[in-house]
Amino acid sequence: MAQTNRKTFIMFLLACLIGFFIVSVVEVLRSSFLAPVGPDVQPVSAVTSGEGGRPASFADLAERVKPAVVNISTTKVIRGRGGRSPFGGFPFERYFGDDFFERFFGDIPRREFKQQSLGSGFIISPDGYIFTNNHVVEQADKIVVRLSNGREYEAKVVGRDAKTDIALIKIKASEQLPVAELGDSDKLRVGDWVIAIGNPFGLEQTVTAGIVSAKGRVIGAGPYDDFIQTDASINPGNSGGPLFNMEGKVIGINTAIVAQGQGIGFAIPIAMAKNILSDLKAKGKVSRGWLGVSVQDVTEDMAKSMNLKDRQGAIVSEVFKGDPADRAGIRPGDVITEVQGKKIKNTHELLLAIASFHVGDKVLVKVLRDGREHVFTVTVSEREDRPEVAVAPGRYDDYGISVGDITPEIAEYLGVPRRSGVIVMKVRSGSPADEVGIQPQDIIVQVNKVKVTSVKDYNREMAKKGAKTSVVLLVKRGGATFFVALRRQ
Repeated sequence: MAQTNRKTFIMFLLACLIGFFIVSVVEVLRSSFLAPVGPDVQPVSAVTSGEGGRPASFADLAERVKPAVVNISTTKVIRGRGGRSPFGGFPFERYFGDDFFERFFGDIPRREFKQQSLGSGFIISPDGYIFTNNHVVEQADKIVVRLSNGREYEAKVVGRDAKTDIALIKIKASEQLPVAELGDSDKLRVGDWVIAIGNPFGLEQTVTAGIVSAKGRVIGAGPYDDFIQTDASINPGNSGGPLFNMEGKVIGINTAIVAQGQGIGFAIPIAMAKNILSDLKAKGKVSRGWLGVSVQDVTEDMAKSMNLKDRQGAIVSEVFKGDPADRAGIRPGDVITEVQGKKIKNTHELLLAIASFHVGDKVLVKVLRDGREHVFTVTVSEREDRPEVAVAPGRYDDYGISVGDITPEIAEYLGVPRRSGVIVMKVRSGSPADEVGIQPQDIIVQVNKVKVTSVKDYNREMAKKGAKTSVVLLVKRGGATFFVALRRQ
C-alpha cells in the first residue's frame, strides 16, 4: 500500500512539472511574438501608411502619375568630312595641308553623323508645355517626345536656362494631355519618401523609390546650386524627369548623379523651376535680380574683428555706384543678414535669394552696421555680366605688408583712379598677410572701415591702438573687392 502511494505521488509530481514546463514555454513564445498592447504601448506595424509615410505599395501612386511623364529623344547632326583621302598618312597632307586633295580634285563630299541621346520630362499644362533639363535638349536639331500611351510628337524649345539646367519645351498634341501637379519643394523634409520616374538607359517609364537624403546641396554644377539629394535610383536617361512626393506632386527635376557612387542622385527643387517659368515662356531666357554688390562669407577672424556675434550673413565688400544697393544706401562693410524676411547664412544663400526676385521688385534688406541693424528698401534691377577689370603689377608693417602710393603710371597701368587706395608692393613670406592670401598689386581701399588714399593715411590707421593686434582690410583685386581679417602672430 505504501509503495502504491509513493508511485502515485511521483506521477503527480511529474505531471505538475510537465504542466509547469508547458505553461512556461507557451508564455515565452507568446511574449516573443506578440507585442504588449496597452495605454502606453502601441503595436508596431512592419509597414506604415498615411500622409508622409511609406505606403504598403507605390503601385497606386505610380499608376496615377506616370501618364504625365514623357520620354525625350534628341538628334544632333554633326557635319564633317566624309573620310580621309586614299593617300591618308602619306606626306602630302602632312606638308601641304589636309585640304590638298580638295584643291586638286574638287570638293570632297561631307558626311553627316547623327548623334542621339535620351532624357525624360513631364507635362505641366494641357496645351503641351513640358519641363526637362537644359542639357537634354541643348543644341538638339530634333526633339521627339514620346507619351506614356506610345504616341510621339516633335517638340520645340520655348526657353532654356543653362545656369539652373532647366528647359521648357512644347508639343502640339491631338489629344487631351495629362498634367503633373507641381508641389512645394520648400516643405520637403530630409527623410521624406519620394519616387522618380524616367527613361534610364532607354527603359521607358521606370519607377524607383527612396527618401530625401539632404537638401540645399552645392555640387559645383552652377552658381545657383540648391539640389535635393535622394537615394531613389537615378541613372543616365532619368535627366529631366520628375521626382514625386507621396501626394503625387512634383517636388524636383532629376538632374545629376555621382558617377563613382550608388544611391546618390540630385534633383532641382521645383520651386526654382516655377520661379523662372514665366520668363521662359515669355522671353525664352531668365532675367535675374541684381543688387549691385560684391559679397563674401564671414570668416571666424572677421567675426571677431568686426565684433559680430556669429558668422551668419554676407559681408558687402563693394557697392557698385549707381546700382540698386548704392541708391538704397547700403555701404561696404555692411553685413546682410536678411532679405525680405528670409535669414541669410552665407553668400550662396544671398545669391539664391536675390536671383529669385524679378526686375522691379522692391525688397527689404536687413544689414548689420557697427553693431546696429538697419533696413533698406532696394529696387531690384536686372543682372548683367560685368567685364573683369585687368590687373598688372618700402618697409614691412606688423602684418608683413609693404605698401606704396598709386602713382599716375601705376593708375594707368592698373586702370584704376589715382587716389583709390594704396598698392601692395611686397608681402613677407609666412606673415599674417601671406597666410590670408594678400598679393603684390592688390589695392588696399580701407583699414578698419576707414578709407585710405595714400601711404600716409594707411600708416595713420595702422598705428591706431586697435590695429596693433588685429585689422580688417578692404582689398581690391581686379574686378573683385573683398575683406580680409589679419591678426598679429
